[in-house]
Amino acid sequence: MYYVAGVDVGSTQTKAVLMDENRRIAGRALTHTGANVVKAAERAFDLLLEETGVQRSDVIYIVGTGYGRYKVTFGDTQITEILCHARGANFVFPGTRTVIDIGGQDTKGIKIDSRGEVLDFAMNDKCAAGTGRFLEAAAATMGLSLAEIGEVSLRGQDGIHITNVCTVFVESEILSHLAWGRKREDILRAVHYSIARRSVSLLRRVGLDAEITFTGGVSRNQGMVAALQDVLGMPVNVSDDSHYMGAIGAAVFAYERAGTLSERALAAADWQEGR
Repeated sequence: MYYVAGVDVGSTQTKAVLMDENRRIAGRALTHTGANVVKAAERAFDLLLEETGVQRSDVIYIVGTGYGRYKVTFGDTQITEILCHARGANFVFPGTRTVIDIGGQDTKGIKIDSRGEVLDFAMNDKCAAGTGRFLEAAAATMGLSLAEIGEVSLRGQDGIHITNVCTVFVESEILSHLAWGRKREDILRAVHYSIARRSVSLLRRVGLDAEITFTGGVSRNQGMVAALQDVLGMPVNVSDDSHYMGAIGAAVFAYERAGTLSERALAAADWQEGR
């Protein structure tokens, strides 16, 4: 059996996905990106091989994606994260027509067709407002871990509105609410809804067509999922693999490229025999 792989080097975490010759996901690996992007890509891929028991020689094609895609030095090609999240969402949820990807440092709204091809996209890349970094800042200010704040926000009530979208200034706004005696679950609910409203505004620039699939690291935050669905007024697709969606899409592209190369090789062999 042969395999292909996708390696998604994000600003915070690096993900790797292995796909077998039957187009099934055979394994996943995750590691913190850190300061050395090249090492992060290598570490994620080595971890993937270690956890699956697959030999490096059995992986015939590798696609790098994410902001550090050009640092996947062992890869065969690089494809943008927008294309990979679109193809990954289509692979996991074939009915997807709109993708909302919220990562560590940017948010993307992507409109796709039935084949997972990108029709239009918009992204918030000017600053970290409305991204994972925004949530990290809120968590740190309140003395909570990033993993805790989503669940805490689900217990909150309406009544607070976060006016700052800047990651720096939101800290002082949260401290002000705490000083006024506001409950932290209410503050965190407001933080999540602030991000949800900003994300939906971005989606409207490309068109809100159902089904909507939520991808990226922030999709693991249940408070964010609930807030996004409430603001949208409709459900969103969230998979256990939503965090790996970029790497899945990269693996799908790798599968397609490997198939094309195999067809060319067979055609060349047939031509040589027929000479």
